[in-house]
Amino acid sequence: MVKIYHNPRCSKSRQALEMLEAMPVDIEVITYLEKGLTTQEILKLSKLLNKNVIEFIRTKEDEFKNLKVDWNDNQKAATALSKHPKLLERPIVINGDMATVARPPELLKGLFN
Repeated sequence: MVKIYHNPRCSKSRQALEMLEAMPVDIEVITYLEKGLTTQEILKLSKLLNKNVIEFIRTKEDEFKNLKVDWNDNQKAATALSKHPKLLERPIVINGDMATVARPPELLKGLFN
């Protein structure tokens, strides 16, 4: 099962989903803006991506600039992101124990080699 953290309003996310739909894989679409994200879920993404949380946050958003968070503390960053899921860089695609931020969408192909 391939998972995609998807924002239907994002063109890159839509492109990545289209690429996945063209593959012979089962897809779980997680519309995280509707469903929300838990702190534990974000920490798991951090581990799968092999990145600190700050590395998959949209830092150019006004919402990010207004938050007073110790972004170097992964736990605090994950908690903040769970409260502000709009800041998640997207799309994130998971295949087994590997994940990538599929920006550009062609990066997701690396999960299937």
